Amino acid sequence: MPAIITDINELDPNGTYTYADYLLWQFEERLELIKGKIFKMSPAPNTSHQLISSKLQGNLFMHLNDKSCYLFSAPFDVRLFNAKKSTFANRDIYTVVQPDLCVVCDKTKLDEKGCLGAPDLVIEILSPGNSKKEVDDKFDLYQESGVREYWIVQPLDQNIFIFTLSDSGVFIGLKPATEELHSVIFPGLSINLREIFN
Repeated sequence: MPAIITDINELDPNGTYTYADYLLWQFEERLELIKGKIFKMSPAPNTSHQLISSKLQGNLFMHLNDKSCYLFSAPFDVRLFNAKKSTFANRDIYTVVQPDLCVVCDKTKLDEKGCLGAPDLVIEILSPGNSKKEVDDKFDLYQESGVREYWIVQPLDQNIFIFTLSDSGVFIGLKPATEELHSVIFPGLSINLREIFN
């Protein structure tokens, strides 16, 4: 039986790991696994990050209150795989991420461990040091796994970039939202960004 790992230093930073390995890690540090590679998560988010997250969460909660969709905030494991090469076995899953916020409308994707498959909406709030991962690595990851809508929140510039998945499986970028945000996949969801960033 595989051994439990209690010290992050026991991991090979250049190694390739699966979700089955991830389940054996029991240490304080929070990690994400992107295509088998370890990514250390930023330390606890700063106050600005937390306030933006809680305000967005409040708006989403109110909008989804009478709908059959579920809202989650980090830490919440989302296990992803390439939508075109779908497989559900733990040993075949090489990606586990913890988005700042996500919405899942397909209840069959939820289990006691989190979400297996692409959420409908993923929101990542940029923090110093994680911009490349969110803008580059996760953009590709969320696109190939079939996330229907992806928001990248930029607290410093006080705007949100919205990307929606086309029928051909490619993200289409919309005009950055600077004053009011309108979701494509949730018609009627409108968020006043002055209140979010104030």
